[in-house]
Amino acid sequence: MFETAGIVLLYGLVGVGVMTLGYLALDLVTPRRLTQAVWTERNRGAAIVLSGQLLGVGMVVSAAIHASEFQKGLAQGLVSTALYGVAGVLVMTLVFAVVGIVTPGRMGATVLEDSDGRPHPAAWVQGALYIATALMLSAALS
Repeated sequence: MFETAGIVLLYGLVGVGVMTLGYLALDLVTPRRLTQAVWTERNRGAAIVLSGQLLGVGMVVSAAIHASEFQKGLAQGLVSTALYGVAGVLVMTLVFAVVGIVTPGRMGATVLEDSDGRPHPAAWVQGALYIATALMLSAALS
């Protein structure tokens, strides 16, 4: 029981680390600090994009943990989970950049637009893209 609890704690710490990396990566590609946009300005578009990204990272980490059970030993499982998670964050950040290139305007600024208290529709699209990307990456891990 205690051993299992320790294993859960270790995978949880890896997951939190990867989610923190995902948050920081998204913060880099948006024009304003996410902390300020979501919690101070109550920007719904930023909250939608951040939520989609965090859900996506959680899905990839979950699939990575599941895939790690085929590794030899706990240490190798933790390392593979971290590597797969970081790869997921990189792919999701790349998706954000590619969408920004093929759409009008600067994606980071567009998703943070909040007019009349309503988020820009692009925020929903970007949030869904993160989840769709996570589903694809998770499938690759299974």
